Amino acid sequence: MKEIIFFLFISTGIFASKVDTLEVFSRSMQKPVKNIVILPDSYQNKNFPVLYLLHGASGDYKDWINNVPKLKTYADQYNMIIVCPDGNPYSWYFDSSINPKMKYETYIVKELVTEVDKKYNTLTSPKGRAITGLSMGGHGAFYLAFKHQDIFGAAGSMSGGMNLVKFPEYWEIDQLLGNYKEYPENWENNTIMYMTDLIVGKDLKLIFDCGFDDFFYEVNKELHQKMIEENILHEYTERPGKHDWNYWPNSLKYHLVFFDSFFNSGL
Repeated sequence: MKEIIFFLFISTGIFASKVDTLEVFSRSMQKPVKNIVILPDSYQNKNFPVLYLLHGASGDYKDWINNVPKLKTYADQYNMIIVCPDGNPYSWYFDSSINPKMKYETYIVKELVTEVDKKYNTLTSPKGRAITGLSMGGHGAFYLAFKHQDIFGAAGSMSGGMNLVKFPEYWEIDQLLGNYKEYPENWENNTIMYMTDLIVGKDLKLIFDCGFDDFFYEVNKELHQKMIEENILHEYTERPGKHDWNYWPNSLKYHLVFFDSFFNSGL
């Protein structure tokens, strides 16, 4: 029922020419994948920066627009294109080590970005692309940016699951990486806490935060401390909040200011 209501909402013209549902056929996974694309009012024949905004576990590409309808206002306010990809309920945005049908890293960085740049007027360098997300999407945003700094110049995370090793029995991660006891290298190679060496000495712009009452609070705090020890520049914030939609819309506001500053610095 929610899906029907959502598409009827678009068809009424309230979002009219400003919100697209872009379907991209993934050759790597041999299936079509839907994505929301939000264009600013100022969209015209000039190139715009793009923010990729990832949903969390159990969600889909409609989560952000359904829960934060102000996304359209934010696209206008900051003159940016906002893309909300579908990451499957439990993809964690990487290519699975054991399931060849789950290749969401390849999908986003090679297939979706290419299609967005082809269809829309975008800035096509890392200075014109940023990525952020919540929970699973927060980990995914850092993961994709850490590994693909030729694609993304800035990244953020809201309540991200920054150390998957500490949650071996949750969110179907073992169906992507195998059992932790049998394949610890799969887990360590695909979790942010073990990937900071990829950005030491690099210029990737980073912002992340987490609420005090969030079950991911400790792993975010640990990542912050590790980045300090490794002299990795970043912005980190702790504030009151839980792992829910009361927290993330407010968190997004800070990320948008951060990314707007990043985009403008590259002009």
